[in-house]
Amino acid sequence: MSRWGLTFPLHGLPLSEHREIVAELPSLGYTDAWTAEVSGADAFTPLALASQWAPALRLGPAIVPVYTRGPALLAQHAATLADLAPGRFVLGIGTSSDTIVERWNGIPLEEPYKRARDMLRFLRKALAGEKVKEEYETFTVKGFKLETPPAEPPPIVLAALRPGMLRLAAREADGAISNWLAPKDVRTVRGVLGDEPELLARLFVCPTGDAAEARAIGRWMIAAYMTVPVYRAYHEWLGRGEALRPMNEAWAAGDRQKALEVIPDEVVDDLIVHGTPAECRARIREYVDNGLTTPVLAVLPGGGLSPAEAVRALAPSAG
Repeated sequence: MSRWGLTFPLHGLPLSEHREIVAELPSLGYTDAWTAEVSGADAFTPLALASQWAPALRLGPAIVPVYTRGPALLAQHAATLADLAPGRFVLGIGTSSDTIVERWNGIPLEEPYKRARDMLRFLRKALAGEKVKEEYETFTVKGFKLETPPAEPPPIVLAALRPGMLRLAAREADGAISNWLAPKDVRTVRGVLGDEPELLARLFVCPTGDAAEARAIGRWMIAAYMTVPVYRAYHEWLGRGEALRPMNEAWAAGDRQKALEVIPDEVVDDLIVHGTPAECRARIREYVDNGLTTPVLAVLPGGGLSPAEAVRALAPSAG
């Protein structure tokens, strides 16, 4: 297998205590370390640290929202990481969600497809060292030029959950980032994206042989994500609309407990990788067999393992 990524910072481990495990990742068989930006660490600071802790790792954010930073600032962040990790940094961008953009940051999430397209086009020019003076449909840049553009402009990959964004990723980006999918869903995504672009996906992995433990954790996460409009539409496209309808109806009615209870086991087992570490590694390889280029593991608590123990147990070198 060519790539095997990890989401960090790890749940339950302060960023200041990550140096040892991040430095160990290449020897365990991990090739990539990817951050997220929700309500914990920002997307870039952990990558800056990892660039020095593990010089062999490919690094990237999955993803940075295209709304919460201005175009110039986002280009500056990307250029800084490209300088710290030359040839090893990939910029992952996406529209994020109404919760993060609107409710938490007070920014209208308007015309997400156009905003992602415009930011992608701007970043291409800015990271290539061009002076950008252009009116895009969703913002205007008046004469911005990076003081020190990266010697090697980083690839840009786009978060894409449905056909429109997947086609944009295929045309103009260097790959696509997906999320919350089963191995069989990879073929559906590839049917739109095509076979050539890199396809990354964050996989939620709970290394426990206790299915009830894993499903309890998975139900909370599914309810939190799948009731967000963009994810609801995504799973309707993937064919889970009817299976998730009772959850969405209960959630809309304010009955959170019922919403959890009516999520079918089959949906949880589709979307959460769980089992013994060996079973989890085998399941991850199913994604790759179906066309996923880069699995990015997001390790969930389970099985009584510490975060570092789980990372080691799930590593390619473990079996």
